[in-house]
Amino acid sequence: MVEELAQAEAAVAACADTASWALAEHDLVTALDAAHRLEQRLAAVKLTVIRELDGRGTPTAQGASSTSVWLRERLRLTVPAARRLVDLAAALDAGNPGVRQALANADISLDQARVIADTVDTVQNTAGSEAADKAVGVLIEWAGQFDSTLLRKLGTRILDHVAPDIADAAARAALEADARRATRDRHLTLSEQTDGRLRLTGTLDAETAGLLRAAIDPLTAPAGPDDARSPGQRRHDALTDVCRLALRTGELPENGGDPAQIVVTTGYDGLTRQLTAGALDIGQQLTAETVRRLACDAAVLPAVLGGGGQVLDVGRQRRLITGPLRRALVLRDSGCAFPGCDRPPRWCDAHHIHHWADGGTTSLDNAVLLCGHHHRHLHHSDWTVQLAADGHPQFIPPAWLDPEQIPRRNHFHRRT
Repeated sequence: MVEELAQAEAAVAACADTASWALAEHDLVTALDAAHRLEQRLAAVKLTVIRELDGRGTPTAQGASSTSVWLRERLRLTVPAARRLVDLAAALDAGNPGVRQALANADISLDQARVIADTVDTVQNTAGSEAADKAVGVLIEWAGQFDSTLLRKLGTRILDHVAPDIADAAARAALEADARRATRDRHLTLSEQTDGRLRLTGTLDAETAGLLRAAIDPLTAPAGPDDARSPGQRRHDALTDVCRLALRTGELPENGGDPAQIVVTTGYDGLTRQLTAGALDIGQQLTAETVRRLACDAAVLPAVLGGGGQVLDVGRQRRLITGPLRRALVLRDSGCAFPGCDRPPRWCDAHHIHHWADGGTTSLDNAVLLCGHHHRHLHHSDWTVQLAADGHPQFIPPAWLDPEQIPRRNHFHRRT
């Protein structure tokens, strides 16, 4: 096997170096089909090897706590991905030789094999071996027409075809099995990238997926006809708003003895003169503009350092605009005050018109409610805000947008 796999690897490497642009369209399609079949055949070999290593106890003998952890280190996989491989290898070895052979023959994909193995296991526990054998044949046939998602949906009614007399009871059992698998496979991974950003990946169970959608869907609609954000960017900003709201409630559990909060470390001179960047307590770097914007947020704990790195101000949580002052601000603005925005008060930050870092006071006359999107926009654009003679905020558009720079107001929240 080792020699044959080495030869196959050399052949694949040669293909990878081939100039695909020189191939005719028909040959490209043929190459795609061949590469896909090879991928499934190799998956079958990989699962066989994993099962054998797991059975021999090689991973634990080499000091790993489990085969999944060993695979994570060996193949640089996530633990959930490694665990799914181990589970599928065991399932195909235990009682699904037909599924394993179909994968080796490239009749099904790895994802389809996982669905079939799960479904057949449920049938085996519900209706016995004879029905399970029939289910394998039906599901492999269906796999030639449907992807893994549709195949799983069809599999919930497989007993209608192989054991109709117990189909209803089995359907309930299948639903319960799906719930158990969803609970087992749930995970959320936060991976730090070299540029300070965070990659978020995971699989949510049905309940959590419903909660997440209920929380962010109302916030993902375009802010207006000029909203140039992509759907993915709008979901990102919606998640930001949800996190801000959770921090603002003050009901999150303590973290290390302190309330849930953002800690920003920056030089005092840099904060006031916009010359230096800052850093979160988790090590991620922030631009000076971002530090100044976060300084407006009511849930930020600033750690301000002098030129020599000495601590000038730390541990004094700046609940800058809260309590009666925030209630007065909500009564005045009724929501995001930026023209045309309909975001309610609970999704808004209290922005200092004259920045706190520049000596601005914490008062109703120096504050305005802004949603997260418009808070960022105001800090990174040529728009300005001021209070009019009647005490309500008005926004001055940049000259490129309105050469006359006529002040604009939000009329969405007006009560009269």
